[in-house]
This record gives sequence, C-alpha cells and structure tokens, in this order.
Amino acid sequence: MTEPQNLFEQQESNRRRSFWLTVGFVLFFAWVGFGGDLAWYLMSRGPAEPGGPVPSPHTIPLVGFVATLLAGGICWYSWKQGPDRVLWATGAKEIFEPTSDAEQRLINVVEEMAIASGQPRPRIFVVPDSDPNAFATGIDPAHACVAVTEGLLRTLGRDQLQGVIAHEMAHVQNLDIRLMTLLAAMVGAIALMSDGMGRLVRYGNVGRFSSSGGGSGSSRGKGGMPLALVVLVFWLITLLLAPLVSRLLAMAVSRKREYLADATGVQFTRNPLALAGALEKLEAAAEPTHTITRGAAHLCIVDPSGGALSAQEGAVGDIFGSHPPIRQRIIRLKGMAYQWAKQTGAQTGA
Repeated sequence: MTEPQNLFEQQESNRRRSFWLTVGFVLFFAWVGFGGDLAWYLMSRGPAEPGGPVPSPHTIPLVGFVATLLAGGICWYSWKQGPDRVLWATGAKEIFEPTSDAEQRLINVVEEMAIASGQPRPRIFVVPDSDPNAFATGIDPAHACVAVTEGLLRTLGRDQLQGVIAHEMAHVQNLDIRLMTLLAAMVGAIALMSDGMGRLVRYGNVGRFSSSGGGSGSSRGKGGMPLALVVLVFWLITLLLAPLVSRLLAMAVSRKREYLADATGVQFTRNPLALAGALEKLEAAAEPTHTITRGAAHLCIVDPSGGALSAQEGAVGDIFGSHPPIRQRIIRLKGMAYQWAKQTGAQTGA
C-alpha cells in the first residue's frame, strides 16, 4: 500500500469517526432527555386516591426535546468554535510578530514543516506554561492551529523542535485534529452535563418522586413504579458513567494516532532521532502541564498530567493512559533511524 493511499484512508477514517461521534453524542443527549421524561412520566402516573387530587402525569417530553436541541447546538458550536475554545482554555497567545529569537525560530520551523508536508501554514500560538508540551487543533488544514508551551521553546534545540512540529503537522494532515478537537469539546460538555444533572438528582425532585410513589397506595406501586425505578436507575448509571466512558474514548483515539503521527512526522524531517530526543526531554520534565485541562489532554504530544500512567505498558496503560508509553515511542523512532542508516549504508556501498 502506497503512502498516499495510507493518508487518504486515514483521512476518510477520521471523517467517518467524526460523523459517528457527532451522531452518538446527539443520541446520548436524547437518551438523557427522553429517558428522564420517561422516568418522570412513569413516576407521576397512577390511579387517583379516594378523595385525593387527580394525578397529572408528565406527558409532554420537554426535557428530551430540549436536550436533543442542546446536543445539536453543542455539535455546531464545537465545529465552529471548538479550536478557539481549546486555545482560550489554555491561555494561548497567537504570534503575529515575533518578540524573541525563540519565537522567530518557531515561526521558521512551522513554515518549513508546512512546506515539507505540502499544507498551508497553520496559525501559531504559545502557551504560558513552563512544562514542555505541544498540540494542534482545528477542523482542517486550512484552519489549523499549532500551539507550543514556553517550556518547550526553552527546552528543545532546533532539530528537536522541528521533530515536534512535524508530529503536529502530521496530525493536521491526517485530519486527527478534527476528530480530537470535537472530542475535546464533547468530553467537556458531557462532564458539565453530568455534573449538572447530578446536582439536580441530589437536590431536585427525585426524592419527592420516590416519596410520593410510596404514599400513593399499593395500586401505584403495582403499576408504573417498578418500571419507573428501573428506568431511573439505568438513567442515573448513564449519567455517572458518561464522563468516564467519554474520556476513555478520547484517550483511545489519541493512543492509536500518536504512533502514526510520529512516523508521518519523521517523513517530513527525515530525522527520527530529532523527535526521539525531543520525547526524551519531554519525558524528563517533572511538572505537569497545568494549563491543559483534562478534557483536552489527548490533543497533546505527551500526556500533560505527567502521571505514572503515561509510562505504564500493558493493559492498564492501554485502558487508562491518554498516550502510548514515551519509552515505546522512542524505541520505535530509534528503530526507524537504524533502518534508515542501514539502507543508506547499503546504497552508498553499492
């Protein structure tokens, strides 16, 4: 299989994943809304008590309609404003005119890698954080952004910086940025929604539903209440697990794409050891990247949390790590350098 075919297949795969991610996101919000309406309806219906008021069941699924429309609005907003929101959350500042030699070097390197990858030059940002890290965001190559931390500019030499930028340009070329930016926005929205609904459950009307159900007589208990409780429990479990599942999904997407971005970036620089050296310095950094939120961790070249999971191999790292182990990435890059040196030596000898 040729390199262009690999590229086009990866881009098409990311387009499909972005589409199904959006569909799944809307369906999840629809379930939260209409599932809540169903539980409300089942709890509120039932025969009237002798001499008591006539029950007025919840028959219009307003929560479901509102939740579905909200999900559609979030998807549209994520598409239009997601990259800007990610950059805003990190405090990144765009470079228009360089104010230092380091910023001028960064601009030069980004322009070189844009030419090497055959893409438009992305917008360039610097994040005010002392920990070395970098990420790319955007919807397509024409609207891409590359951001690096101040710590990265201070830590890396020119060749190593070139390796990191080439890695990020690979994410741009493969359309990883579209999928990963949508994930960042949607993970944050799900976490916010789950937190808000959790507060509503704790301090809202759920307890009153239960107490009213118990006081409505055995006739209601034999009717809709058992089914209502089943729906309610399933609904609550969904709310509790949604942030965890969405974050694990984002991590899985990131892990699968980092190896490919490493390999593609090396084809731009023709220098595997430059990226390997950069990763070694990033691994040695002691502090986490405080400005990168947990919901956007999968966008970065290395795990911004700096936790032990980023170095964990095996099933635990595969499930809970946002990135593949840096050691494993370095080993692969050095293996590429060895193979290239071997081929070059064979051709020179011939």
